[in-house]
Amino acid sequence: MVQWNTEGRDLDSVVREAQSRIRDKVTLPPGYSIEFGGDYEGQQRASRTLLTTSVAAILLMSVIMFQAFRSWPLVCLVMLNLPLALIGGVFALALAGETLNVSSLIGMVALFGVATRNSLLLISRYQFLLRAHPDLRAGDIALSGAVDRLVPILMTAFTAALAVIPLILGDPTGKELQRPLAIVLLGGMLSSTLLNLLVIPTLFRWMAGRRENRLAVDGR
Repeated sequence: MVQWNTEGRDLDSVVREAQSRIRDKVTLPPGYSIEFGGDYEGQQRASRTLLTTSVAAILLMSVIMFQAFRSWPLVCLVMLNLPLALIGGVFALALAGETLNVSSLIGMVALFGVATRNSLLLISRYQFLLRAHPDLRAGDIALSGAVDRLVPILMTAFTAALAVIPLILGDPTGKELQRPLAIVLLGGMLSSTLLNLLVIPTLFRWMAGRRENRLAVDGR
């Protein structure tokens, strides 16, 4: 049994480098094998559990939103904010020199919830405007809904960002678990907020415009 601790680097990259060097330089006799355990084994197990539960949570969220909206296109529009949030989270990790680990994965799960909430605020406002003002054009509804929900969405994003900034700044010693989570939340909130207010209104306008054209054709 060979034991070691890591310092100044994440556990995943150290184990990958060890595996690569062993594969290139060590020839094992027949019947011998090498297994990596300890914290690495626990981390891999936790990552698999997080991945499974995240997929289950996304599926459950989709079913619940369909019960609320009764429209799969609108559900897909809400869920589109998840990859928009991932863009900022992954980019922030790369920029900070961090890697995907259990802490950053937990941050992404938390980020999914906040990003989905922002999309729900926007889509629910669009549905209200469609019911209250059926004569409004798709472009006017998309613009008005985005303006109405601008302040709540920005407040949610700024509150989350201000809460995690102290975990990112300063000496990283003692913040090895919290720092990747905070970086993911900060980067993901920035990207999802900006893209949420640009991409989703544009796609909603396109979807509602197609519906208007279809109704106009049926009316003729």
